[in-house]
Amino acid sequence: MIHQVARPVDESSTNDTTFRRWVYTDYNFTLELLLTTHLAKAHGVDAFSLIPIDLYLDEADETWATKVENLDYVIISTGHWFSRPITYHEKHKVVGCNMCSKKNMTDLTRYYGFRMAFQTAFRTFLDLQNFKGIIFLRTITPTHFETEEWEGRGNCVRKRPFTKQEMKFDWYLSMFYKIQMDEFWAAKREGKERGLKFRLLDITETMRLRPDGHPNHYGHPPKKKKRSADCLHWCLPGPIDTWNELLLQMLKTEGVEGSIDGKFLQ
Repeated sequence: MIHQVARPVDESSTNDTTFRRWVYTDYNFTLELLLTTHLAKAHGVDAFSLIPIDLYLDEADETWATKVENLDYVIISTGHWFSRPITYHEKHKVVGCNMCSKKNMTDLTRYYGFRMAFQTAFRTFLDLQNFKGIIFLRTITPTHFETEEWEGRGNCVRKRPFTKQEMKFDWYLSMFYKIQMDEFWAAKREGKERGLKFRLLDITETMRLRPDGHPNHYGHPPKKKKRSADCLHWCLPGPIDTWNELLLQMLKTEGVEGSIDGKFLQ
């Protein structure tokens, strides 16, 4: 069997890393990356700052919202950014916050902003008059931080998957997941009336078993000073390849008799 490696052509119109576009001419296939942290419009985003982000919950991030109308498939996801300090805005007014510790400010928690952001994202698709594609929701993944003695928030040193006996219940993860399910099914019901397809790429439970997929302290060049552990991103082979396999199977079975939403009936 001969395997041919396809080389994409970079047709990005800007050097901005929030928008990249690659064209695979051999397959007449275009891949776009539209980077957004919260799905909704956000100002002051900084991964290394504890200054509250300004998040406009009723406005979609234009980085993606203005570029998806003619796409055939769109995969959306967001999650742990909502566990950082945030000031919430709606209708151009501050309505509350998360982890802001300000007097006379209502703490609406991370879950409020998370729910509202997904409502706004799904509403954006529902309101696009010319959008005929399929929307995939990739569900949230765990972080797998574990305690350590040195200064920091933890590490993720495991080199093999958890057994079911080793797994712990993550209450906050379950809350995020439940909110995603609530908003996904609501959007799917409404979208069905106008012929829009919403599909679920559900990898949450599977990834709870894979603490071995994070780069930990090694997500940087060898000679660079040791930074805090990265137990959030999935940079190592294995787990994220499973996402691709699941997505490919869903695409292949889309519309096939005997499947529901691209998943085989069990």
